Amino acid sequence: MGQREARAADGSVDTEKETGALVPRQAALLWLACAAQFMVVLDVSVVNVALPSIQTALGFDAAGLQWVVGSYALVFAGFLLLGGRLADLYGRRRAFVWGLALFSVSSLVGGLATGPGLLIAMRAVQGLGAAVLAPATLTILTTTFPEGPGRTKALAIWTAVSSAGGAAGNLIGGVLTDALSWRWILLINVPIGTVAVLAALRLLPSDRSRAVSGRLDVPGAVLATLGVTALVYGVNQAGTQGWTGATTLTGLAVSAVALTAFAVTESRYTAAPLLPPRLVRLRPIWAGNVTMLLAGGCFIPMWYFLSLYMQEVLHYGALAAGVGFLPHTLVGIAAARLAPAVMERTGARGLIVLSAVLSAVGFVWQSSISTDSGYLDGLLGPAIVMSAGMGLLITPITTTVTSGIREQDAGAASGLMNTTRQLGGVVGLSALVTLATADGGPDLSYRAVFVATAAVCAGVAVMALALPAPQEGRDESVAMQR
Repeated sequence: MGQREARAADGSVDTEKETGALVPRQAALLWLACAAQFMVVLDVSVVNVALPSIQTALGFDAAGLQWVVGSYALVFAGFLLLGGRLADLYGRRRAFVWGLALFSVSSLVGGLATGPGLLIAMRAVQGLGAAVLAPATLTILTTTFPEGPGRTKALAIWTAVSSAGGAAGNLIGGVLTDALSWRWILLINVPIGTVAVLAALRLLPSDRSRAVSGRLDVPGAVLATLGVTALVYGVNQAGTQGWTGATTLTGLAVSAVALTAFAVTESRYTAAPLLPPRLVRLRPIWAGNVTMLLAGGCFIPMWYFLSLYMQEVLHYGALAAGVGFLPHTLVGIAAARLAPAVMERTGARGLIVLSAVLSAVGFVWQSSISTDSGYLDGLLGPAIVMSAGMGLLITPITTTVTSGIREQDAGAASGLMNTTRQLGGVVGLSALVTLATADGGPDLSYRAVFVATAAVCAGVAVMALALPAPQEGRDESVAMQR
């Protein structure tokens, strides 16, 4: 009593206490996955504060400079579905190691770049490596930890590390750029990646008995990648050309056609689809991913607007702005670690509703900000409330969308969840930028952005009500997976 058997990553049987205690190999795999995920999330934001130094060193013009950030984000989002399925078809160890190696090598070449073209190209290759690596980290966790307290605890730690990576990007980027050089925001990945590859080769089991038989769904991969990439590109162009601009409309139209063709191909013409339709039919999967889409639209843009406020209104430097995010980071990490204990009392659905409402309250409070607000009276209080809600929210959503999934579909489920989260952030940011640049003055712009974000958080709470209750969700998953 009090223990149950759990398969370790090497296929041996370990015991896991019902309290969620981790056996040594599970703990090692957890921290390996978290280190890789930290690198992926960090590189989304770490470049931001170094952009002026990069522009001066490599001679970027204003139009080209945005692609130092944009090329990574575009390729990362576009290839996530494919990256997730590669882990199912060719094995999690192979996907993890090759994704990590690609990410590290491109970081090395990018850090040594002497011209704009090479740096942009290497940032795109980084995005490709990240698109393979990010779903693999989650897949490793969901296939190493059986459903229960152990998995919930692992996902909470993974979530906390992801939040820390996103929030720490500005601080780490500022420190490295000021103390060393902008090049070290990329070069720092090389030693970390090398150690992680060696650890993965030692800890992860061979893929011979774990890869799914079948060929890669090439038509589905092409259509999904084209559709998501065109959507991200079109939405990004809306920030500069408007939603009725020719480039924006072209990107959105290409995306609509490609994604429609993808849905038809997956459901009718593919024997081994990139995204198995049986997954999408599961209520925890479709409702959970819509919830994640909305959540991404709340929290990913938050860093952009708060950074803008600190630097343009409070006139903070890059490093000071990074330090200003420390309360967000620390509270988010603490809340994520607390999430498993709260879930034991509320259930995943209850915690999603609770944390979304808490986040909405924080964003409403943040909407009272003005050009006369300082850090203590304008940012610190809302930061604690918003970040507590954010830290509590992601773990129950992740637990929901990865529960009841067959092992051979774990990569596809992970890729889908990562894709919806990134798309939510991209679409949300572009929509909020449009709102922020509307006429009405800077006060109204910031207030309108945070009120709109609070409304989306309320939508997360409402959407969570579509999720099944715990026993209902288990019954549905068993029925659909047969």
